[in-house]
Amino acid sequence: MIRLIVIFLSLLLAFGWGEVVMAQTQSANLTPEQLQQRDTLANKAFAATNKGDFATAERYWTQILEQFPDNAAAWSNRGNSRVSQNKLQEALTDYNKAVELAPNVTDPYLNRGTAFEGLGKWQEAIADYNHVLELDPKDAMAYNNRGNANAGLRKWQEAIADYKKSAELAPNFAFARANYAVSLYEIGQVDEAIREMRNILRKYPNFADMRAAITAAYWVQGKQGEAESNWVSAVGLDGRYKDINWVANVRRWPPSMVSALERFLTLK
Repeated sequence: MIRLIVIFLSLLLAFGWGEVVMAQTQSANLTPEQLQQRDTLANKAFAATNKGDFATAERYWTQILEQFPDNAAAWSNRGNSRVSQNKLQEALTDYNKAVELAPNVTDPYLNRGTAFEGLGKWQEAIADYNHVLELDPKDAMAYNNRGNANAGLRKWQEAIADYKKSAELAPNFAFARANYAVSLYEIGQVDEAIREMRNILRKYPNFADMRAAITAAYWVQGKQGEAESNWVSAVGLDGRYKDINWVANVRRWPPSMVSALERFLTLK
């Protein structure tokens, strides 16, 4: 069964519109009018994406590709808009084309990996993330995403190592730290997991994911007051955490973390 992909977790990257496009532009010898038309369409596509209107964004990227079929950035970005609509197989076709056109650029591999994750093809996703790390050993996103794929395989120690490395490379990458914390909880390192959640919330007090996670952890420990107060903040920031199916299959918390939240939601 195809899973939805959450944008904030897969962290779909808008494939560097500038550098690759400029290189292609020089070789294609585009006119100023063509450049302006392309960039106008791209800006409209990004604006639609920012509004969550992914179908409209897809149409703009398609218009660009009709005129500039060798533009790797447009292929990768159209793939992103398709992933956001759960059109994963179509997205893979776009990413494959982007990889073909720009084999030494990391973003198409990152984006294709997220589509593989959405299809539950964990090994294929890991292969893409490994290739990103061959191209750029300091890519924090690739480590985080590979951690997600390892988590999909229930390889928690490998996932934890990836999340930790991601957070080391990008200390302000809050979701890598969040993934690290919930994975620690999964392997039974509860005190360390809660300590990490607290540290994250001190820096990011409006981080709904960690508010919900610490709610669940506190509830299991019998700290009802602390659980309740954090829950009020969590659902005020993001009501999706009330849906245990979303938490388990879209956000993809580890099973023990999902179970803890389910206990809170059921007994509450």
